Amino acid sequence: MARILIIDDEREVGNFLSFLFKEKGFEVDVAHSGKDFRHLLAESEYDLAMIDVKLPDSNGLDILKVITKEMPACRTIVMTGYSTVKVAVEAIKLGASDYIEKPFDDINELEKMVGHLLENKMAAAQNEIKRLAKMSGIITEKNERMNRLLTLAYKISKKNINVLLQGETGTGKELFAHFIHYASERNGQPFIGINCGALPDTLLESELFGHEKGAFTGAAKEKKGVFEIAGKGTLFLDEVGEASMSTQVKLLRVLETGEYIRVGGETIQKTNTRIISATNVDLSEAVKNKAFREDLLYRLDVVKLVIPPLRERKEDIRFIANHLLEKMGSAAQLSEATIHMMEQYDWPGNVRELSNVIKRAATLLDDGTNMITPAFLPEKLRSTQVPIGRITKQKEEDFEAYINRWTEEMLHIWNKKEIVDMEYLLRKVKDLEREVGRAFVLKVLKETIGDRQDAAKRLKISMRKLRYLLNEKGQPSIK
Repeated sequence: MARILIIDDEREVGNFLSFLFKEKGFEVDVAHSGKDFRHLLAESEYDLAMIDVKLPDSNGLDILKVITKEMPACRTIVMTGYSTVKVAVEAIKLGASDYIEKPFDDINELEKMVGHLLENKMAAAQNEIKRLAKMSGIITEKNERMNRLLTLAYKISKKNINVLLQGETGTGKELFAHFIHYASERNGQPFIGINCGALPDTLLESELFGHEKGAFTGAAKEKKGVFEIAGKGTLFLDEVGEASMSTQVKLLRVLETGEYIRVGGETIQKTNTRIISATNVDLSEAVKNKAFREDLLYRLDVVKLVIPPLRERKEDIRFIANHLLEKMGSAAQLSEATIHMMEQYDWPGNVRELSNVIKRAATLLDDGTNMITPAFLPEKLRSTQVPIGRITKQKEEDFEAYINRWTEEMLHIWNKKEIVDMEYLLRKVKDLEREVGRAFVLKVLKETIGDRQDAAKRLKISMRKLRYLLNEKGQPSIK
């Protein structure tokens, strides 16, 4: 929900506006002075600010300048009761979104103004999120969890806080780190990534903090570390849970003081780098097991984003796969049967594994063929069985639609002669029909307390088809 800041020295006005917009479901803060405003600005970020021009210790136009600089995405309404035209024109020149005269003669007009500005802001923000996500390589269209995660990442990107990204290997944690960097005010500065689990302890410290000439055997010259190279940009610490206790102590010092010393050096170096770290393990468990420092976890985990595995966002597989083909410069297309088969697989390697499968399939295509059919997928995908637990949660009418999609695709492949192993595909469709069908029948039989005729009616199939799907001569046992 949008957050509104009211800046007005008249407490009656502030209380009225706060009540009005809280009733509409908005979060509202009120500042009665410039001092109050500066305190709230340091603590929160706002979608819209309503600013009274005349304050006891500040000029409303000066506050407008600060908001325009510090929160450029925040919409602003200037409230004025004197020198209306002159002040309003000046406010618009300084970047105000709109202005309104006090006292408010028409509350509906004020509500419409606020609603319109916030609606436009949210639409603009969503467009910007989509642009930055695509720039970062994050592809999602249908998954609500991913969309909420991107919105949260966009909001916190504006704050100078450390972020911990948690998720399985291959889920795209580094892509999210890039997204946060691109969305932040540091986007013109370097983005440096380092894998803490890929380097031995001594070498990792040298990579992080740099070293002086002669600091150790092979240190023939002075070397800058990634903290120094990143400067005022972003440093991405991948697999931070793999860092040794010695390195963790030094990381903690940097996060607490902004200071570090090169390996073999004596001079204190300073850094203003933002830290985004990532892990595929639960660092809270690592703390319990004495494998990770609790105080360091608190410093890294100011905000934690948990990236969902691909098996929990299968509606995005079609779009990710097409994006990967486009990125490869391939003209290949994915058949519906291929997409359905990929949606049944659990992808333990997540998006990284999907990328490898797509590259393999595109490479195996014959000259003159641009359709990726199931025959071009690895055997582990083609042998995937449909999880019964998921099928039984679907609606009855999904059964026929599901089987029909596969049958239509089979005929399409046959007509286009896009696959040689037609016998395999026929067997696969038959096996799938039997497995999915039995799951549906057993589910509905439970609901009808074993009434087969009622079950067949609900499924819109004949009794003969029901018996075929059950593959049993007698009454099935219902558990």
